[in-house]
Amino acid sequence: MKILITGGGGFIGSHLSEALLAKDWDVTILDNLSTGRLENVAHLQTHPRFHIVVGDILNEFLVDKLVERADLVFHLAAAVGVELIVKDPLRSLTTNIRGSETVLEAVYRYHRKILITSTSEIYGKNTSSALKEEDDRILGSPLKSRWSYSTSKAVDEILAYVYWKEKKVPTVIVRLFNTVGPRQTGYYGMVIPRFVEQALKGENVTVFGTGEQRRCFLYVKDAVDGMIRLMEHPQAVGNVFNLGNQTEISINQLAEKIIRLTRSSSQIVHIPYNEAYEEGFEDMERRVPDTAKAFNLVGFKPTVGLEEILRMVIAEFSARFSSAGAAPVGR
Repeated sequence: MKILITGGGGFIGSHLSEALLAKDWDVTILDNLSTGRLENVAHLQTHPRFHIVVGDILNEFLVDKLVERADLVFHLAAAVGVELIVKDPLRSLTTNIRGSETVLEAVYRYHRKILITSTSEIYGKNTSSALKEEDDRILGSPLKSRWSYSTSKAVDEILAYVYWKEKKVPTVIVRLFNTVGPRQTGYYGMVIPRFVEQALKGENVTVFGTGEQRRCFLYVKDAVDGMIRLMEHPQAVGNVFNLGNQTEISINQLAEKIIRLTRSSSQIVHIPYNEAYEEGFEDMERRVPDTAKAFNLVGFKPTVGLEEILRMVIAEFSARFSSAGAAPVGR
């Protein structure tokens, strides 16, 4: 099998590349390196079945050429992270909507199968106990840039569904809930690597808002395994699936746990949303997935708990600091 991964230089894309290469498949990644990093896939660059193309999903000619050569397409390329979305909403909308349309049109042209990664942000302010794929979206004003990411990914999902219904393009949609693990950076608002880096450096651990907002965190390799299983299953076509962990934790509790695991002297400091992002910023108080649909079809089930994930991320950051000659000072 020949695989194309858009956004393959990103955190999730690099782990997906590893998993697909382990299946003896050929993997080509397309990434413009705006948020992806070559160091994420540096260990794969000598692999004979791994190929990197530095370019943009808005380049129709390039996307056409790469899709033509592929058997399956994993579409991960997107503007990601709350901070980036708030600071650059126009670029985010263009990348997510026009980019996805470009990829879908090429997939249609060459009769390929595609998996599109969406997000738990789809549900907006819906705080139901366990969000099902059919649940309502509850969003704030369209004039708040906070909701532009959710809106753009909803358009991606609609495009994928319409291409399936009207043009018979085999599409699979997955909604990822806070996927975390090694290689994720603290840029663009990613909370776990940001907290770990601050704790290891002995800096204040900055919690945005009250810290009572609750999240669930999924290990990246569990997410990748679910994505591959769904891509391979014929009954997943035309459907959308939540992939996440159902174990909740408040952001305050997360900060406390990281400080404990790093044996840091850091203090938790709360920063109002209007200082962290923008005036009038709105957040989701709770986000918990119902993953029964993916479990029933492909047996998806998280295998790695939060504390083990945190230990892996802490070990990675510690090694990075040591190799740079700057030992962590927070311990």
